[in-house]
Amino acid sequence: MAPTHPFRFALTALALTAAGPAFAVTELQWWHAMTGANNDAVNRLAEEFNASQPDYKIVPAYKGNYGETLNAGIAAFRAGTAPHIMQVFEVGTATMMAAKGAVKPVYQLMKDAGEPFDPKAYLPAITGYYSTSSGDMLSFPFNSSSMVMWVNKDALKTIGLDEAPKTWPEVFEAAKKLRANGFPNCGFSNTWVSWAHLEQLSAWHNVPLATRANGLDGFDTTLELNGPLQVKHLANLAEAQKDKTFDYSGRYDNGFGRFTAGECPIMLGSSGSYGNVRGSAKFAWASAPLPYYPDAPGAPQNSIIGGASLWVMGGKKPDEYKGVAKFFAFLSDTDRQAKLHQTTGYMPITKAAYEKTKAEGFYEKNPALEVPVKELTNKPPTENSRGLRLGNMPQMRDVWAEEIEAALAGKKTAKQALDEAATRGNAILRQFERQVAK
Repeated sequence: MAPTHPFRFALTALALTAAGPAFAVTELQWWHAMTGANNDAVNRLAEEFNASQPDYKIVPAYKGNYGETLNAGIAAFRAGTAPHIMQVFEVGTATMMAAKGAVKPVYQLMKDAGEPFDPKAYLPAITGYYSTSSGDMLSFPFNSSSMVMWVNKDALKTIGLDEAPKTWPEVFEAAKKLRANGFPNCGFSNTWVSWAHLEQLSAWHNVPLATRANGLDGFDTTLELNGPLQVKHLANLAEAQKDKTFDYSGRYDNGFGRFTAGECPIMLGSSGSYGNVRGSAKFAWASAPLPYYPDAPGAPQNSIIGGASLWVMGGKKPDEYKGVAKFFAFLSDTDRQAKLHQTTGYMPITKAAYEKTKAEGFYEKNPALEVPVKELTNKPPTENSRGLRLGNMPQMRDVWAEEIEAALAGKKTAKQALDEAATRGNAILRQFERQVAK
């Protein structure tokens, strides 16, 4: 019998490897907007999922801030190159809902794949934001947050305060003292200016931002963000800006470093900044509930969520959708959700993860992480505090910020600025309605 040539063995092995579909790994693209500690968390989740099974590989890719990621995803969909999963911030929800054919609803995805999925397992304040009026979840909750007041405890002690101020008059008073006692450039500030001083302010005080339950009950809404409370608050900010009792830090979240660097001792910002505060602040710090005006009836009400959810893009293969569904089931694991919550500061998206974290005594040692949960559940939500669903919201936020900036610079009165913000915003809403009707 003639010996078999070793080269023939190599060719046979190579052919079997190339032909074996069992060894193929399906890549799933995940576009996101996470930076810093939160980017690390995204990469870690992908690595853990990839190691947990042999069939699918999640490939995360940072695509810029929330607005840039949304724009990149829309452009990619039009070009036929959309990712499988796209992280979209909460104010992009109406835009995604209206993008016919662009998305695969999550409730349908999970049903088709036969993966366990119970919307009632998630925190109601979160699921309601990303569901239809009939309760069908359109996107998968991922990094939900709310806005809190971050405080430099060491700085507060210099002005005789052992805890954070609770009301807006107390915040302005404390900030004025801080500015005169070592913080000349900033008594207090904020990130995401319209989220802080219009959206959260309105919900927290149970006043409308727009008609039709702030858009949750229909697209044909009219803005009401120029009411007495909002005008009073912007006027107070504009007055405080004159001597830097309040000092503006921009439209988005890039100014948050002023808090962790010790420049601004009080900062309204996302609870999702917990990881960055924990890793960067060189002083004693805490988070506290949003301040309120004590003369506002019923205040405080409840805060609304921020952060983002994961949308599944349309036009993908059945096997790819099966992999995405497996990844979402992986993300929903109670232990994993509890760990993600405890390390990032984002909300535990499931009730079980919250209860587990609480039962372990985690909040006793880390009270900052329970603050946003308590804010969201402070009172049963009303039509003014269920959330927002306004078309072309990212563009509208820029318009609102532009008008707020004009008031802070003394170019317009607070009333003029918010009246114009409402007028310009309504025009954007009408444009969105025309786009949806096409």
